[in-house]
Amino acid sequence: MASVRRLKKDIDSILSYVLSDCFYVLEKNSKVDEKKVLKIVETTMIKHRELRLRANHPDGKQDSKLVKKYYNNIISELLDTADNAFEELSTEIKKAK
Repeated sequence: MASVRRLKKDIDSILSYVLSDCFYVLEKNSKVDEKKVLKIVETTMIKHRELRLRANHPDGKQDSKLVKKYYNNIISELLDTADNAFEELSTEIKKAK
């Protein structure tokens, strides 16, 4: 991992892509269930805040292996969150067709 600063920027950019796609779908597709898409937005925003807070406060600062594992867990959770959100959004789009 390069730095905590870079990790926080990655959290911001990846989850902003999710939010951007959600709002694009809401704007362009009137058939989609708005409440479900807004629920995806809500959970993404909550997860964004949680991941940013966790990135600022690592556990086990004395042991570099624990810190590296801690940040790797944050990265994998970030990617899982984005993947799940995109899958849910895709499902909602398919239902609207």
